[in-house]
Amino acid sequence: MFIGELSKRTGVSTRSLRYYEQQGLLRPQRRASGYREFDESDVAAVRRIRILLSAGLNTDLIREVLPCMADEGAILAPTCEEMAQDLKHERERMSSSIEQLQAAHAMLSSIIHAGEASTAGHAA
Repeated sequence: MFIGELSKRTGVSTRSLRYYEQQGLLRPQRRASGYREFDESDVAAVRRIRILLSAGLNTDLIREVLPCMADEGAILAPTCEEMAQDLKHERERMSSSIEQLQAAHAMLSSIIHAGEASTAGHAA
């Protein structure tokens, strides 16, 4: 199938599909004319890529873990132990980022509250 058909079947724009190819996530065959030709396995690969992107992974990590992912119903499961460890490390990095954002959010809320209290005191 050509890129337009893959786009229709996956709901992913042709621009995104080209980007996935550029990042090494998809490897379509090329016809002599230069047209990309995808097969049925690419439909499943795009689904996996979208799930991993939704999980917050970047394309570099997706390129590494994609060959070791198996469909387990609506979710993916790592089939290589080292990939599972990479995913755990990424989850820890995300947890740290979340904690930092929560602290920044709390600080900003305090500043806003202090500003509101200050302006309310001047208005009275």
